[in-house]
Amino acid sequence: MKTAIIQQANTSNIEENKARLAEKIEACVQAGAELVILQELQNSLYFCQVEEVGNFDLAETIPGPSTVFYGEIAKKYGVVLVTSLFEKRATGLYHNTSVVFENDGSIAGTYRKMHIPDDPGFYEKFYFTPGDLGFTPIQTSVGKLGVLVCWDQWYPEAARMMALAGAELLIYPTAIGWDMRDSFDERERQKNAWVTVQRGHAVANGIPVIAVNRVGIEEDPSGQSAGINFWGNSFVAGPQGELLFQAPDDKEIEQVVDIDMKRSEDVRRIWPFLRDRRIDEYGDLLKRFRI
Repeated sequence: MKTAIIQQANTSNIEENKARLAEKIEACVQAGAELVILQELQNSLYFCQVEEVGNFDLAETIPGPSTVFYGEIAKKYGVVLVTSLFEKRATGLYHNTSVVFENDGSIAGTYRKMHIPDDPGFYEKFYFTPGDLGFTPIQTSVGKLGVLVCWDQWYPEAARMMALAGAELLIYPTAIGWDMRDSFDERERQKNAWVTVQRGHAVANGIPVIAVNRVGIEEDPSGQSAGINFWGNSFVAGPQGELLFQAPDDKEIEQVVDIDMKRSEDVRRIWPFLRDRRIDEYGDLLKRFRI
């Protein structure tokens, strides 16, 4: 399957961001893409650097203006499209939601981000209610997509639940970057940990993993920090964790990667992790901590 990832540096101009994404999606389709994946909250700047009630104005209903916009693009180019939106479910109730469009422009399914961080510069608990749709893959014409979002990527339980539900690949729209005050060594440790844990999900579940991050420096609107340097490095890994493509940390890219969807069958035959799981001994996973 020819899969495209779009790693973009955003500005405060939402319409300009969307227009550039539309151009890049077209270019990817012309290069043969059947599936195109966008980064987390791709319409705007990453607004969660601050807790500001005015930012709730960025949220939209689903269906809504953005689903119309991206649905028309998916239909125009006959491509399956994975997007990430700030969902207004009701007044005072918001989610970080991935919307997947079928190649006829219809909504194939949605996923609401389950794990919500609350760290300096990533104040997402102020904005997002944890997802309530479960870890359910989305069926599309190109396969069963296990869509998760950013902070979800650190949790092996989420990847496993998607795999157990039949996901044929794992997809992570992402917005992650460095604190500008971090040392070079610390930045490398963080980035490498991010890549490594997700490659581990590919290995442990025997399916490809696709992570699509934003790139570029976004200033802190409050001026209390130096902002976030989003580290890019969007990548595609095969079912043994092998890197099929990895983007740079400082450039926009749109890249089509050919994924052999038949390899998962071969890999799972030689490494039958699902067969050997001791489900009779995993009850303590339902506890916060065992002691």
